[in-house]
Amino acid sequence: MKINWNYLKLLLLLLLVTGLYAFSNHRSNAKSVNDIDLQFLGDENLYTTHEMVNKLLIQKYGNLKNVPKEKLILNTIEKVIETDDMVKSAQVYLTVDGKLTSKIIQRRPIGRVEGDKKYYVDDEGKRMPFSKIHSARVPIITGSITGKSLEDIYVILEYINTDNFLRKNIIGIHVGVDGDYQLKFRMENFVVNLGGVENLKEKFNNFMAFYNKATKDKTLNHYDLVSLEYNNQVVCTKI
Repeated sequence: MKINWNYLKLLLLLLLVTGLYAFSNHRSNAKSVNDIDLQFLGDENLYTTHEMVNKLLIQKYGNLKNVPKEKLILNTIEKVIETDDMVKSAQVYLTVDGKLTSKIIQRRPIGRVEGDKKYYVDDEGKRMPFSKIHSARVPIITGSITGKSLEDIYVILEYINTDNFLRKNIIGIHVGVDGDYQLKFRMENFVVNLGGVENLKEKFNNFMAFYNKATKDKTLNHYDLVSLEYNNQVVCTKI
């Protein structure tokens, strides 16, 4: 019987590679976590801390240092971190040197509701509780607040945050009982009646044309109400 040496060599090579892979995989799983690295990404890192997130992990798992890698379920750890009300998302992974690393993005408030219930509206339009360590400087929302008006307020806030002037100067949004919206500016005495949330770009373009002209004419302090609710026009009420 003739032996096919090439086939035998290939089989031995396959067994060797398989054995080395199994050995390497076993050694890798047997390694333990030697450090924990919590990283906050982005600019809005004001509402929770490394200590707060680490406390969540300790309450759930105890001390994660020296825990074998094979006992860790990374997506479960991500979900634990995301139970922090200030966290938008977390990505957890293990580095080759045994460091458990988490990259965390915090939530970003864009409005503050002041009513029977007090909370932020975040940049996804969701309700966000107040932080214990930082108060956000965002427009204050008052008035007849409902689920529908919150959706509209989110649309208004999103638009405001696309414009540097509006973002710096609008400090309040009031919800009227008829579902219309009024804006309060930081440095001006007048109130801007926005009406509904339709045609926001056109309304704010009209407002900026009025504002620039009134600033040039030094007449801004002559008005107590500026209405944008009518089609393609600005209607003002003088003091």
